[in-house]
Amino acid sequence: MKSILDICREAADIAATKRPEDLFNSASQQDSIFFSIAKSSLDSLLRYGDWQELTKEGILRTSGSRCWYLLDDICPDFYCLINNTVYIKDEHEKVIGAINPEEWMREKYFCETTSQTKFKIQNGMIKFLTPPPDGIKIVFQYRSNTVCLDPQRGYEEKSSVTKNTDIPVFDEYLVKLGILWRWLKRNGMDYAEEYAEYEKELKKKFAASLSVKDICLSGVTFDAVAAGVVVNANTSD
Repeated sequence: MKSILDICREAADIAATKRPEDLFNSASQQDSIFFSIAKSSLDSLLRYGDWQELTKEGILRTSGSRCWYLLDDICPDFYCLINNTVYIKDEHEKVIGAINPEEWMREKYFCETTSQTKFKIQNGMIKFLTPPPDGIKIVFQYRSNTVCLDPQRGYEEKSSVTKNTDIPVFDEYLVKLGILWRWLKRNGMDYAEEYAEYEKELKKKFAASLSVKDICLSGVTFDAVAAGVVVNANTSD
């Protein structure tokens, strides 16, 4: 696994420019530029989608008939909730949510209270429409805000790069491509080819990280459309 500084140096070699010596040397414009674009590359990858590397499970235990729970207290590395993954584990019941503002107002003020547990994510909190039962265990999947690991501290997960030795959690080749095209753009150079290669690699790596369902081809009742498989959606006469 290569450090962020090593990856930046490889990108510099491809761009035929001076290698950065210390990404945190504010006295060097070259080093500062590489640090800025490296940070931008990792932040962009974090926001791209639900990477398997960043998917974690959170657990919330309700207490005291509270409706609001601070997400930092539950998952300090929380970035965003993965839709349709919230369940009451003790009862194997799916929690309804997150509901939009219109539904929230309609349910809260104009509809009769139902037995279903509903929630929304707002201001760094998970907020339930009505107080959930005390002591229930709610489990959910979320995307972590981790972008790098610190090998000097037992590969501690970090939400930002703070050392030259930090190792990105994303594919190092993809990170290098992201740094390369951003460096070219930052310096007013043509970056179209490098950007196209980056986008191609990004889509390939992200698709490879997604979990897929097994497809059974042994039965005569197999329905490709129902299974989510469409070989060719176009028709011809």
